[in-house]
Parts: sequence; structure tokens; C-alpha cells
Amino acid sequence: MDLKTASALRRLRLVSAPEAVSFLLLLVCSVLKRTTDFNGVPVMGAVHGLLFVLYVLFWADAWNRAKWSLKTAALYFVLSVLPTGGFFAERRLRREAEDAVIASRARKEGVVNA
Repeated sequence: MDLKTASALRRLRLVSAPEAVSFLLLLVCSVLKRTTDFNGVPVMGAVHGLLFVLYVLFWADAWNRAKWSLKTAALYFVLSVLPTGGFFAERRLRREAEDAVIASRARKEGVVNA
């Protein structure tokens, strides 16, 4: 995995969890808006919207650089629209990055010819 691909996956991983948290907070704010006088929806809506746009941009970049299959790309996109999906995306991306580091070290040490 080259440096640009690793950077694209890292950016996507780093925005996944905050995007999921902002989605959950937006849902909480929506409930509070209807049950109390508290209205945090405009602020949380803007924060979540920004993080979602960043997620989609980073997702598209990662898809392009990592040469994911349509199935993998669709999975990461679907995870972005589920309330806790960003946490699962972050975990999978972290595992993928760790596997790439292990493979790189193995190639460097001559353990594998991959």
C-alpha cells in the first residue's frame, strides 16, 4: 500500500467515529426538541452535515485510491448512514491498515513475495 492510499484510509477512519457520534447526538437533540424547550438541532445538524460531507469526500478518495470493489465501497457508504455504522467502519479500516503494515513489513523482511 502506498503512502497516498494509506493517508486516504486514515482520513476516512479518523472522520468515521466523530461522524457516528454527531449522528447520535443529532438524534438525541431531535428527541429533546420535541420533548423539552431545548433545541440543539440547528447546531448539531450543521456539525453532523459537515462531518457527513467530509466522510463522503474521504470515502470517495479512499475508494479511488484503494481500488475497492463495488461491494466494499457500498458497505462503507451504508455504514455512514446508519446511526452507529461509523464505529464499525472505523474498526474495519483500522484492521485493514494494521494488516497492510504487517504485509509491508513481511515484504521488507523477505518473508513473502507479495
